Amino acid sequence: MGSQEVTDWQGKHVTVAGLGVSGIPAAKVLHGLGAVVTVVNDGDDERSRAQAAELEALGITVRLGDGATLPEGTELIVTAPGWKPDKPLFAAAAAAGVPVWGDVELAWRLRGPDAAPWLAVTGTNGKTTTVQMLASILKAAGLRTAAVGNIGVSLLDAVLGEERYDVLAVELSSYQLHWAPSLRAHSGAVLNLAPDHLDWHGSMEAYAADKGRIYEGNRVACVYNLADKATEDLVREADVEEGCRAVGFTLGTPGPSQLGVVEGILVDRAFVENRQKNAQELAEVSDVKPPAPHNIANALAAAALARAFGVPAAAVRDGLRAFTPDAHRIAHVADVDGVAYVDDSKATNTHAAEASLASYESIVWIAGGLAKGATFDELVAKSAKRLRGVVLIGADRALIREALVRHAPEVPVVDLDRTDTGAMLAAVREARGLARKGDTVLLAPACASMDMFANYNKRGDAFAEAVRALGASA
Repeated sequence: MGSQEVTDWQGKHVTVAGLGVSGIPAAKVLHGLGAVVTVVNDGDDERSRAQAAELEALGITVRLGDGATLPEGTELIVTAPGWKPDKPLFAAAAAAGVPVWGDVELAWRLRGPDAAPWLAVTGTNGKTTTVQMLASILKAAGLRTAAVGNIGVSLLDAVLGEERYDVLAVELSSYQLHWAPSLRAHSGAVLNLAPDHLDWHGSMEAYAADKGRIYEGNRVACVYNLADKATEDLVREADVEEGCRAVGFTLGTPGPSQLGVVEGILVDRAFVENRQKNAQELAEVSDVKPPAPHNIANALAAAALARAFGVPAAAVRDGLRAFTPDAHRIAHVADVDGVAYVDDSKATNTHAAEASLASYESIVWIAGGLAKGATFDELVAKSAKRLRGVVLIGADRALIREALVRHAPEVPVVDLDRTDTGAMLAAVREARGLARKGDTVLLAPACASMDMFANYNKRGDAFAEAVRALGASA
């Protein structure tokens, strides 16, 4: 078991908080190590009961419908990342002096002595894309790697599985970082910081502080965004290893210790000899798919982490060329009558929508859904000059409509008061009516999807389906 011998866990009473994608693997791993595991879960529905039966068959105790009480004799809690810090279970743990770890902390503690180092990425938006780009670049350099963490392979599987890795590309959410106090990455990046999940963290300060934990103990590079001063502030506050450097990325011309863009070329002035005078060409902007500004920033962050790990310049280019973005991220669906239709259903908050809107000149914007406590004035004010028209859908659309009245009163708005399955087709038809040749109809909702759809994927699929129906009738 490497640095944590199995005997450490033998008979140790561990409570796992939450069934689901992280709770079930954690319970199984700990049980396999000889711990006495109890799983507690707030819900008691059909799915939970099926999951509980599977664990109980292994000899793991499961308590459904009571996630608030600390089980007798608990020595450690391992929590699912989504559980809020203010839950009664954690107050009881604090009162009893019981430590709380997340699944990331558990994976970090279970690594062997010769475990692969972690290159870690967090930020409000762009994490998944950046980590996938990073994994693609590392693979192009001939390294054994995987995109893990908040996406893809579970961290516990990556750490404990048979596969031996040279390095891991790790996506970490603010929730996961909150519960991972001893994590120490080789190098880390905070891509950006915007208000999100404030209902979970309680304040912007607490949210930023949790994101900033990614820099703690970095050995080679703390990668930050020059366009987002908050990310640089987090680097300043971090306690890092001697010799670790702050490395910025920018869409402009880079200074020393930065990566940036010069005349359509991604260049590195951080990981080169004599960075005062020299720059290394890494790739062309056209190697980045799609070459939207915020995605070029993602590519630069991925390149910075890869270069911190010693990857050659050619691998950055080859890795970016080989990378294909996931669905519903600025995905071009079709052109109908000279109008482009673009699905960015993944833009579930205002910061992501702002980046999306900045990618096009003249837009008919389809927006709305669950606002999650967000406000829209800044987004609308920044994007007003690009808007040809707006179609609003979803539960909290009035909040966007009010911002449009304040900051873009001349832009025509269609307010769709319906949530049935045909609502997206209606929205796309309305958008078509507002669009002119050369415009982009952009689904960038700036809101979560759960008021009308199971998730943002389903919302994006509904949009693409509606566009195809439009094309068929064109």
